[in-house]
Amino acid sequence: QVQLVESGGGLVQAGGSLRLSCAASEHSFSSYPMGWFRQAPRKEREFVAAIRWSGGNSFYADSVKGRFTISVDNTKNTVYLQMNSLKPEDTAVYYCATSRRVMSSTNWPKQNLYEYWGQGTQVTVSS
Repeated sequence: QVQLVESGGGLVQAGGSLRLSCAASEHSFSSYPMGWFRQAPRKEREFVAAIRWSGGNSFYADSVKGRFTISVDNTKNTVYLQMNSLKPEDTAVYYCATSRRVMSSTNWPKQNLYEYWGQGTQVTVSS
């Protein structure tokens, strides 16, 4: 069973940057997806970004496009989420997730397709 551990969250002022990391306990097949999701207070969890373990094409929610970048380091079994130009509405607990299903990128935002989840890391953006 894959274990995922997020890190890198914290408190930052609006306009600032943070980089989240998600370390996996084992190497995953290159075609499997890795996603970032977030859940703000009193809101449902939502998709943020996703990429395959092999790297290459990535997919973003419209709300973060142009500000966030997802990347992967296969040598470290780690996926990153670089978050720039942060806004107060980005405040949430951020989760990484992965699946052992090969799926098209159009399915990457579907949370129910991911079997393994990290514990989450809090990101707070002050205005």
